Amino acid sequence: MRTALISLNSYGDQIGEKLKKAMAIDIYSKNHIENFKIKDLTGRLMKEYDALIFAASTGIAVRAIAPFIKSKTEDPAVIVVDVLSKFTISLLSGHIGGANALTLKVSTILASTPVITTATDNLKIKAPDIIAKENGLIIDNLKKMKDISALLVASKKVAFIDEENLIDIQEGYTSDLNAAGKVYVTNKLMTLKDNELKLIRKNIVLGIGCRKNYDVDNMRNIVLEKLKEFDIDKRAVRIIASIDVKAEEKAIISLSDYLNAQFVTFTKEDIKTVEDMYEGSEFVEKNVGVKSVCEPSVKLSGGEILFPKMKINGMTLCIGKLEEKL
Repeated sequence: MRTALISLNSYGDQIGEKLKKAMAIDIYSKNHIENFKIKDLTGRLMKEYDALIFAASTGIAVRAIAPFIKSKTEDPAVIVVDVLSKFTISLLSGHIGGANALTLKVSTILASTPVITTATDNLKIKAPDIIAKENGLIIDNLKKMKDISALLVASKKVAFIDEENLIDIQEGYTSDLNAAGKVYVTNKLMTLKDNELKLIRKNIVLGIGCRKNYDVDNMRNIVLEKLKEFDIDKRAVRIIASIDVKAEEKAIISLSDYLNAQFVTFTKEDIKTVEDMYEGSEFVEKNVGVKSVCEPSVKLSGGEILFPKMKINGMTLCIGKLEEKL
């Protein structure tokens, strides 16, 4: 986490220096900044940093951050330390932003009392957003996440269903499908009821080959159509893979940006080590130097092929799943 500390006096400066000895932190002190304006500084730092620490009162911190608060998924972690280091308070973005975890870390360094008001934390229950953060999952619906958390706080059982069985059932959850709510960990599209939440596992890899200068919109539409056909949530795509001669192919780059997926490429030599496992094409070999692109690319990415090579309007597509260990 890129962390900044805002100090308003020499007490805050001392807190900052103590923290800097134990963690990576940038200090912004009123004593060392000309024309110091806390509101302007806070607005800038909330865009540039993952976490802010105020060595100040909670009132000052609240008024400083108020104009810049956006949402659970966008706000940085914000914590407050009083000038005597008696208390370290988690103020904003406790779960997704990591303020609660940062509060515990800072309070340990300063030997202060951590103050965390999140109900699930105090009840020793892992809220869905904590499970998502710890396991690299995407929260499908923030409102449903709040509803599930409310059920947990009310001591209602919530079913936890991980299709890969990689995450243990946590305190407050159950395997009983007749529970008051349900949390699914999946890469599927799914149709959910009001009391059901999906946490999306980003474990899909797409292997793609195509003609040079392929149309950007055509590729996107084809891929989205196929993902929907195979009941795969587009947000589950983690990697798009191809041969290195396609490293500058605009259609693939645009698709990876759209899906928020990593674009990786492999050399001809890499692909030749596995290409004999798959159906090849003399035409492809003549043009790029290997018999096949999409399936070897999935294999080299560490994926297990779910849906083998599809030839569609001048491009080839293979869909695989990245293997994750227990």
